[in-house]
Amino acid sequence: MRHLKRTAKLGRTGEHRNAMLANLVCSLIKHKRVTTTLAKAKAARPVAEKMVTLGKRGTMHARRLAAARLRARGPAGQLTKDERKKWRQNEDVIRILFEELAPNFKDRHGGYTRIIRLGQRQGDSGKLAILEWVDLQPVAAPEPEPAEGAQSKMTKSESK
Repeated sequence: MRHLKRTAKLGRTGEHRNAMLANLVCSLIKHKRVTTTLAKAKAARPVAEKMVTLGKRGTMHARRLAAARLRARGPAGQLTKDERKKWRQNEDVIRILFEELAPNFKDRHGGYTRIIRLGQRQGDSGKLAILEWVDLQPVAAPEPEPAEGAQSKMTKSESK
């Protein structure tokens, strides 16, 4: 019987599932928003929330636990000082988690993420969702500029 067994299997082995969820949460930390299937978003949400809780602690032990869960590693190969600095600024998920995300949630007791349901995927009709952080500055998509012809038509009709 499966009583009290909550883990969503997602059609993967345990090791594959843990690696996939770690990659998903790393992408969420880096990009602040991830589009995925609804089942994966629901499975990744508790992992992301626990990482923020570790980030709020801020201890060295919490950093090591987060790095182990997210399988975070340093840059591959030999890098120059500038390249290492750039990697740390943009790619180091542990630094981003502990220094940028966790301080934003210091007054919040849980509920750090939200799931926004989208439609269904065209190819296989899979349910899509957006997993994103709550209370962060929204990442706005650039608005498309109207074509020059459309502007000239509007000015002509307005002038009449």
